[in-house]
Amino acid sequence: MIHERIFKTIRVSFVSTYLPRRCGIATFTYDLVNWVAEILGESSVESSLLQILAINDTPTGYKYGPEVRFEIREQQKLDYREAADFLNISQTDIVCVQHEFGIYGGKNGSYLLTLLGNLKKPVVTSLHTVLQNPSPDEARVLKQVCNYSTLVVVQAQKAVELLTNVYGVPREKIVFIYHGAPDVPFLDPAYYKDQFQVEGRRVILTFGLLSPNKGIEFVIEAMAKVVAEFPDVVYIVLGATHPNVKLHWGEAYRLSLERLVKEKKLTEHVIFHNRFVSPEELIKFLIMSDIYVTPYLAKEQIVSGTLTYAVACGKAIISTPYWYAEELLADQRGILVPFRDSDALAKKISFLLEDETERNRLRKRAYQFGRQMIWREVATTYTETFERALKIYGQMGMPALVRRRVIPQFSLPEVRLNYLKLLTDNTGIIQHTIFTIPNRFHGYCTDDNARAALVAAMNWHLFKDTDIIPLLHTYLSFLHHAFDEEKRWFRNFMSYERDWMEEVGSEDCHGRALWALGTTVEYATDEKILAFATRMFEQALETCESFTAPRPWAYSILGCITYLRRFGGASDARRCAEILTHRLMELFSANCSNEWPWCEDILTYDNARLPQALIVAGQWLK
Repeated sequence: MIHERIFKTIRVSFVSTYLPRRCGIATFTYDLVNWVAEILGESSVESSLLQILAINDTPTGYKYGPEVRFEIREQQKLDYREAADFLNISQTDIVCVQHEFGIYGGKNGSYLLTLLGNLKKPVVTSLHTVLQNPSPDEARVLKQVCNYSTLVVVQAQKAVELLTNVYGVPREKIVFIYHGAPDVPFLDPAYYKDQFQVEGRRVILTFGLLSPNKGIEFVIEAMAKVVAEFPDVVYIVLGATHPNVKLHWGEAYRLSLERLVKEKKLTEHVIFHNRFVSPEELIKFLIMSDIYVTPYLAKEQIVSGTLTYAVACGKAIISTPYWYAEELLADQRGILVPFRDSDALAKKISFLLEDETERNRLRKRAYQFGRQMIWREVATTYTETFERALKIYGQMGMPALVRRRVIPQFSLPEVRLNYLKLLTDNTGIIQHTIFTIPNRFHGYCTDDNARAALVAAMNWHLFKDTDIIPLLHTYLSFLHHAFDEEKRWFRNFMSYERDWMEEVGSEDCHGRALWALGTTVEYATDEKILAFATRMFEQALETCESFTAPRPWAYSILGCITYLRRFGGASDARRCAEILTHRLMELFSANCSNEWPWCEDILTYDNARLPQALIVAGQWLK
């Protein structure tokens, strides 16, 4: 089955996440690059033909190898335009993009369109997720990605069906290539068991980055039934917690699994390996497992690298029936059980533990099928696809190439936090400066700390820069201290010595604080901040209906609408927004004319907030 053809020289640039970043797409790309390099007769590290443009989710990036020639900061739109310029002037022949919703910046990864729209090279895009019921914006982004791509690669036949029927991608533009897997000999599971202290025991394995959609808890519940009949069995859960899950929720999911193990008295039968293992060690874990289980909870999962590896290694597999599993385990190559059904899992695990003949039959069928999925096969097909895309692109006339390009959209300058950090101490943001020097004589105010909290929450939403989180904590802490729970009102001015200079602040400061809290609720960095901001918002809300001036009304409306975007059923916030919007509209109706379309006799400060509040409220409350 192995291809032996020789390819002409072809220069390829890969746009993707990349190792050492802990991400399934990064691992996939690393393997693909190395095998394409081998097929082209080069080393990926020293290759003059291959290069990587790596997507960073942290400001400092990662310690990449020399094959990474350009780094794109995920949430900096200008970087995508510069990446296109970098590729356009390079000698690269073709660009291979790995697409997944969540690794590119902008809403639903829309910043990738800036790169693709300004690129003057043929593009082969690998789609790792194809949604059956996308939101309008998700559909728009993926359609545009496919439109900019010369060819589109998918890893499941279901994805071919979805692309044609849901997204309108022409069938001739779609290439089916399996997810790659290592070339592993068909070995007895006992081969490596002594290295992992499970010699003489039967091993069930699940591996991959941990997250709540993995369904591990259902296997643990099944194990409580299995060990009664097979006391030698052990279930190994291999893999670190997914970095994004860990960032937002810490180890809550893993700890819940560990508590379940203790509750079920399975500490001798369930082993957690909380680490990111090397490919070599992963293969040893796979070989020594007797049964491999993927208990995933989402039907729509269109590809799974872990399941691909298990099939290629010739494992007896039990899985829930997500799309990719249904395809790979068809024709009796594995066993499917219903979602969230620990009883069914227990029965099938016990069945395979008892019937060694059936286990070996499943192993052989999986291994034979998996030979077409080994990396040499997959990388060869990718290289053939690159050549095909080059040919198609070369046949496109110049007018067609020009028409498919978007007009370049220039990005705003990069947002820097240096000055915000300079003005902020451990109390809050200083109210005034002398030129750029913080002026401590004027102390602090709730107005400015509310503004700063608003900036911090929106910065997190746009750029996911973790440097902003400590600042957000500081500003929220100031607002908390400023709020008088008895009076249900914010104080405004605080001296540098941290003494409050008034008992009750202005309507403006209260409205701005509510706006900041609502925005923090909408864009909360984690559940703790969400809970804190929600509680404060609810406490401060009732005062807003007593306001008498239009700007506090506007700030409060904006706060209510941002809160409603997170909690659409919040009736108190909705009622307050409706009441204040009605008042603001009445003020406009009473004062504006054709010659003076305004709600007051003069223009004063923060005028734009009034029409902004009406527009936002009109969109939400229609």
